[in-house]
Amino acid sequence: MTNTGIFPATSGSRSTDIHRPGTSIPFHRLLSAEARKLFDTRSGKIMTVVLIALTLASIVARGAVSGPRLYTLIETAGIGFGTLLPVIGILTVTGEWSHRTALTTFTLEPRRLRVLAAKCLPPLLTAVAGSLLAMMIAVPVTAAVAGVQDVPANWEVAPAALLGWTTTNVLAVAMGLSVGMLLLNAPAAIVICLAAPMLWTVVARLSATGEVLAEWLDLGTTAAPLMSGDLSGTQAARLTVSVIFSIAIPMTLGVLRVIRKEMN
Repeated sequence: MTNTGIFPATSGSRSTDIHRPGTSIPFHRLLSAEARKLFDTRSGKIMTVVLIALTLASIVARGAVSGPRLYTLIETAGIGFGTLLPVIGILTVTGEWSHRTALTTFTLEPRRLRVLAAKCLPPLLTAVAGSLLAMMIAVPVTAAVAGVQDVPANWEVAPAALLGWTTTNVLAVAMGLSVGMLLLNAPAAIVICLAAPMLWTVVARLSATGEVLAEWLDLGTTAAPLMSGDLSGTQAARLTVSVIFSIAIPMTLGVLRVIRKEMN
């Protein structure tokens, strides 16, 4: 009896067994798959449409009220970004657990850190793309408002302020990712992210100690100087501490939780 047909030949051919040692899914393929999950789902499409519509509406409305000031109109998009961008980050990292598809994902790619990295990049890049979109919308709106109101447009924008504003949007997404990964529960994470600014306002008004805590730990407060493009040394230190407290620590704990979490 021969072994022909029982074991595949190895000479001159390459095994197609996906479990073969050394076989791995390329990171760009993981990134592409996670990006599709972000935008191809019903919630992702709704969030994208709402974000674009809210950005356009807020910029046009602010232009009609405040006049043709380019940077003012760009900043106005932050009203919607501050609410929706963290939610996008939360839904990105909690969707697998809500729909019970995490088992499939981590079976296809057991190295969970690579999956988490591929999940986090698309929403962070979305924050940058959304910031660029707001700038592209604000320019023609500024020109149109100047023409309608027959007043000169104010085109003064500091590059440092634009960079700081974009960075603030990226930090908002990063905070959503960190809280979502820590809790793995979308409703709870969304409530915490949306309620955090109000809670910090209350803490700051309770006492002098609460005010100091808010100045050092509230990401919304410490990131504000970024948008003016004038960040002093003390303000940079406060921003660093708040990023560690609001993003780095919960992100680290969340990653450890996902890595060690049992699949069922």
